[in-house]
Amino acid sequence: MSDLLSRLRAGLPADAVLTDRDVTASYAHDMASFCPAGVPAAVVLPRTVEQVRHVMRTATAERVPVVPQGARTGLSGGANAVDGCVVLSLVRMDRIIEIDPVDRIAVVEPGVVNAALSKAVAAHGLSYPPDPSSWEQCTIGGNIGTGSGGLCCVKYGVTAEYVLGLDVVLADGRLLRTGRRTAKGVAGYDMTRLFVGSEGTLGVVVGAVLALKPAPPRQLVLAAEFGSAAAAGEAVAAIMAGGHTPSLLELMDATTIAAVNRLTRMGLPESTQALLLAGFDTEDAPAGLAAVGELCRAAGATEVVPAEDEAESELLLAARRAALPALEAVKGTTMIDDVCVPRSRLAELLDGVAAIGAEHGLTIGVCAHAGDGNTHPTVCFDARDEDESRRARASFDAIMALGLRLGGTITGEHGVGVLKRDWLARELGPVGLELQRSIRQVFDPLGILNPGKVL
Repeated sequence: MSDLLSRLRAGLPADAVLTDRDVTASYAHDMASFCPAGVPAAVVLPRTVEQVRHVMRTATAERVPVVPQGARTGLSGGANAVDGCVVLSLVRMDRIIEIDPVDRIAVVEPGVVNAALSKAVAAHGLSYPPDPSSWEQCTIGGNIGTGSGGLCCVKYGVTAEYVLGLDVVLADGRLLRTGRRTAKGVAGYDMTRLFVGSEGTLGVVVGAVLALKPAPPRQLVLAAEFGSAAAAGEAVAAIMAGGHTPSLLELMDATTIAAVNRLTRMGLPESTQALLLAGFDTEDAPAGLAAVGELCRAAGATEVVPAEDEAESELLLAARRAALPALEAVKGTTMIDDVCVPRSRLAELLDGVAAIGAEHGLTIGVCAHAGDGNTHPTVCFDARDEDESRRARASFDAIMALGLRLGGTITGEHGVGVLKRDWLARELGPVGLELQRSIRQVFDPLGILNPGKVL
């Protein structure tokens, strides 16, 4: 241990190596606090690429595991420490190096907060669309590591579609540059995409070239109330089949609505079983809302209320963003699924989750990026109650099994981490699992990068 710390300190500023147990404990896990987490030997907070390379060279020499971290807003235990590891927190590498309005790119370090980047590019009339619910805290490096999504994915896509190039420090300290700054580029294998969503198991992202879009007009949103979650799912199918391109299409079930009201006192309509939020950010947004409103009524909506202005639209979106904190307040602990199914099977998933909740005697709220079939069934339970915790895990597994039966995937945007590692093998199959393990071995032959995660 003393050799490890001495070698780390030899190439890092004095304040960059933390060893106080009370301090390092706060870096032990992400927001999936029910996932197992170990005790780190040290936490390091580099400010430069060379300092990250020093950490990885030291870890390789000492055969010590390294767990890369961003803001620790993840929901799968992917940033959780393992015993004796070096936690590599990249939050101090937070520079926006360049914003180029001509090529529509931004060059950033991994610790840049998503909201800070959005604000910076907006000053140039541009936007960075990926917007996870934690966008005011989460970092670009963390977004890249988990392949995160957000509310606007139905129109604009996920993080992977905006990462043009990466600077990556490999397990042995070598620096790899992937991708490009150009709008097009197909030279060689797409190494950039390989790192997006790899959860720090292949290398440490220390820089990124990100694609930007022209800033859209301000968004208007409508709220549609339904007598059942299944009816809301049918409305989603009708909207997408009708050729509409909403900027967001979000759903909250009755359990989630009630929880949000308790937490925020927003006064959402608790008489409804499902609330669908649809947004448009085009010049003719009112026309888009009107067309979607008619489809909602045809699917059985009991009430359709377009927001009158941008402020009212933002209030509705604030309610949606509050869903996960509100559900966590129900019992104190949550297990948050993020199964993604074909849009045409959304109603079946919603009905199936309700049945699973009833079978296990648990409160399970569902909020969803309904427009792309990405749902967040959230199991609420008391972690101090052993029986309730057992039933929570059983229901969580039942939801993932349901998603796979419906032709979906176990994770649409949160990543695998610790939480879903066993389920990844079921989704990939033996051949896929073997190849992915082989790829990991190429990049990290000693197995020191984020061990125990993903595979």
